[in-house]
Amino acid sequence: MNTQAVVNEAIQNRRSIYTSMFSGGKVDDQIIHQMLENANWAPTHKLTEPWRFVVFKENGLKKLADFQSELYKSRSETFGEFDQVLFDKLASKPLECSHVIAIGMKRHEVVPEVEEVCSVAAAVQNMWITASSYGIGCYWSTGGVTFYEEAKPFFGLGADDKLLGFLFIGLPKSEKWPKGRRSGTEEKVKWVV
Repeated sequence: MNTQAVVNEAIQNRRSIYTSMFSGGKVDDQIIHQMLENANWAPTHKLTEPWRFVVFKENGLKKLADFQSELYKSRSETFGEFDQVLFDKLASKPLECSHVIAIGMKRHEVVPEVEEVCSVAAAVQNMWITASSYGIGCYWSTGGVTFYEEAKPFFGLGADDKLLGFLFIGLPKSEKWPKGRRSGTEEKVKWVV
């Protein structure tokens, strides 16, 4: 297979594999390192390299689960809208994973914020394609404490930075890779000649 075909296949086989589809097995740290290395080659305007990642594994997964569930509980007490099901989900979801990577954006004033967000998204896409090419399951979630300002320091982020979610990573239960579902490009693309 030529290089172009390999790249096309890697992109078109990227899938969201949810924690319910994880086997409980552990992903080799070398694959996580490769994902992070490939993330580091994402496009970045003015070379700001705004992506910041925190990798949780083993006991770190429990620390993440405890942090986010307790932060949710604390906020709920303030605003009076506690949901036990959500609390339990925040306390258990990281424990279903081999690794969780918190996705942060370090703000640089030299470029517009949207360009920094796009760079981080490109970095995440690089990680995701890498994971899929190794047969590793993952998905990007922006739930939980993602948009809580008071969560930022736990992930090493400052007031102007952004927490953009979490990449949940695990070994799939099945070797059968899900089929993709996309409509054609005809209705999404306009050519001007």
